[in-house]
Amino acid sequence: MHSSMIISAIDTHTEGMPTRVVTGGVGTIPGETMAARRTYFIEHRDGLRKLLVNEPRGHASMSGAILQPATTEDGHFGVLFIEVSGLLPMCGHGTIGVATALVEAGMVPVTEPVTEIRLDTPAGRVVATVNVTAGHADSVTLRNVPAYCDSLDNEVEVPGLGTVRYDMAYGGNFYAIVDLAKLGLPFDRAHKDSILDAGLRIMREINESRRPVHPEDEHIAGCKHVLFLDPASEPAHTRHAMAIHPGWFDRSPCGTGTSALLARQHARGLLSDDQVLRNDSFIGTTFHARAVETTTVGGRPAIVPAITGRAWLTGTANYLLDPSDPFPEGFVF
Repeated sequence: MHSSMIISAIDTHTEGMPTRVVTGGVGTIPGETMAARRTYFIEHRDGLRKLLVNEPRGHASMSGAILQPATTEDGHFGVLFIEVSGLLPMCGHGTIGVATALVEAGMVPVTEPVTEIRLDTPAGRVVATVNVTAGHADSVTLRNVPAYCDSLDNEVEVPGLGTVRYDMAYGGNFYAIVDLAKLGLPFDRAHKDSILDAGLRIMREINESRRPVHPEDEHIAGCKHVLFLDPASEPAHTRHAMAIHPGWFDRSPCGTGTSALLARQHARGLLSDDQVLRNDSFIGTTFHARAVETTTVGGRPAIVPAITGRAWLTGTANYLLDPSDPFPEGFVF
């Protein structure tokens, strides 16, 4: 066996969306914080991300999480979130996958019926509370970073679509929230190609005309997600199709997207206090979310979301790179 590296991982899926949880073989990325480690990784180690998420080891909708030593005294692990579009500041479905893998692999002290896991992410501290039965992670409730509504009733001119109205919200990443009915497209997976094309057009024009920037961290910027709401959605029960750069749909209900949507529902007065939001994905899986606290982000009203979902282990593997492999960073087809 000839390999220049051996990368160990536990593969999971969260309500249908994969997370490749990298447990070994990477080493500690330089940086005092996970935000600094994210920047270093982008600048110096991005080939490793491509190797793990691109074909032939990954696929066009692959995502993952690289475990690191914690950067805080009481943290269990640090996490870098990787996907085909790059490194995310935060990933909700990925965090649920990480917490499930850590419990079921015995990588954290496990207590029943509840195990708390403190994770350091580039977006900040995240706490995962895992419901455990006989060593099995039944569900995970993620206390996410603060989420806020950036702006309401924005308009952008999009070639081929005309004037598109959207709300912009942040839940660990930025999300443009669009009423699918206003585009004349049905909430139907048979029309997924048209919906995805619309999403990519919208995010491109938003980034050129009104690129969102986090008020407390300028490195968190840009819109790579468009959340298309099913017109049949109700304030406390939503369905959506999540179009993501460079061209795929989230299979899960999207944890940071659900957080952003929750913040938007509160900003519009559609939800009150700790009312629970049920948010369904394009494939019909579900996250439940509620605001557990109010706060501010850069002087703006914000909430602290708690997102509940499930993940399952799908495999374990050691990923190799033969020095003669013609695709040391995989390939995009």
